[in-house]
Amino acid sequence: MRSITPITAREQITNGELEPIYLVLGDDAVEKAEMADAFEEVIDDGLRAFNVERLHGGETTLGHVTDATQMLPMMASRRVVIVHHAERCLAPKRETKGTASDQEAFETYLAEPAPHATLVLVSGDLDKRRRLTTRLLAASVVVTCGVLETLADAERWVRRRVSEEGSTIQPSAAKLLAAAAGPNLTRLRGDVDRLLLFAAGQPSIGLDDVRAVAGPSTSHGDWAVTRAIERGQAAEALRELALLVESGAAPYMVLGQLAWLVRTKLPSHRLPAAVDALFQTDLKLKSSLGEHRVLLERLVMALCDVGEMPAAGSPGGRRS
Repeated sequence: MRSITPITAREQITNGELEPIYLVLGDDAVEKAEMADAFEEVIDDGLRAFNVERLHGGETTLGHVTDATQMLPMMASRRVVIVHHAERCLAPKRETKGTASDQEAFETYLAEPAPHATLVLVSGDLDKRRRLTTRLLAASVVVTCGVLETLADAERWVRRRVSEEGSTIQPSAAKLLAAAAGPNLTRLRGDVDRLLLFAAGQPSIGLDDVRAVAGPSTSHGDWAVTRAIERGQAAEALRELALLVESGAAPYMVLGQLAWLVRTKLPSHRLPAAVDALFQTDLKLKSSLGEHRVLLERLVMALCDVGEMPAAGSPGGRRS
């Protein structure tokens, strides 16, 4: 088994030097999904419909996976087959003659994979006692997600994430952000997402931006978010919101605090837009139209008079 980091895997993708089989593992579901998407980049945009096939382990079989790798690429040198939740077809709940035959054919493929295909298996935990798992680990390059071993890893992750959003970050700012979060990907992702929201529209992110958003991990109380909004301190409000959410506060408790703020503190000329924004956020929270934290972050920024109020037709997800 050969194990590499997501950074190394992306370098291979950029260079077009892919291995036949990748097994994407780890606890970070977001990074695993991003890693799977990255493998598509080896195929030109206009040819992906013909040469990239995505499968779901709960809706396919190992036989179908093997067949998908045998198809020849169209107008390209390579075909990419991506299987999400691969553990569900690698270890099906019901063992039948059909699944046994599929496993045998897949093991044969592992021993001699097609030269024109790259198979990417994005998987949860695998039973290492199974023969198939042992052979898969031996034949695959394992990409381990969710692990940052050093602060240098964290800095590289920050620069890549900021670059993906079309911006740049000063080296000193990336270093400070990495040091503040440490090699903790969950916290680092939250800090970077807040930073990107706070610095939206800026061509470059500097030290002052990082100092404003990635402060100490201590909250000043349950109502710290509303107090920061009253003072017009957007960065402080975002930071306090993050601490509140990470401490386990229910989204509707936070929304209730923001509703109180709108009713009692905002000037009358801002009320119609703010009330509508509250309504739209409440609707999206109930309909699961976007991540709860992102919806609240957008509302907080709008109440700080930074950015636009969430509208009925606006998406609830992250900025694209």
